[in-house]
Amino acid sequence: MTLQKNQNVIEMVVKKAVEEYNKYRAPEAIANILNIENDRVVVIFQGSFCETCGVYDWVEDLKYELENFNVNADIISVKEGKNQRIAVFRLKY
Repeated sequence: MTLQKNQNVIEMVVKKAVEEYNKYRAPEAIANILNIENDRVVVIFQGSFCETCGVYDWVEDLKYELENFNVNADIISVKEGKNQRIAVFRLKY
C-alpha cells in the first residue's frame, strides 16, 4: 500500500471515529476535525460539556473511539476556551 493510500485510510478511520463520538456525546460535546496531516490530528470539541465529568474526559473519549477502530493515539495538547477545546492527537501506527 502506498503512503497516500495509507493516509486516505487513516483519514477515513478518523472520520468514522469522530462520527461515533458525536453519535453518543452530542449535544454536550461535538467533535469536528480541523486537520489531519501525517500522524497528527487536530480536533475541536464544542459544547456545554459536563463540567462535573471533567472536561479532559470529553477529549480523552475520542482516543477510546479511535482505539475501537484499531488506531492508537496519544493526546499531545489540549487548549481550552469558552465552550470549546482544541486537541492535538498523535496517531501511533
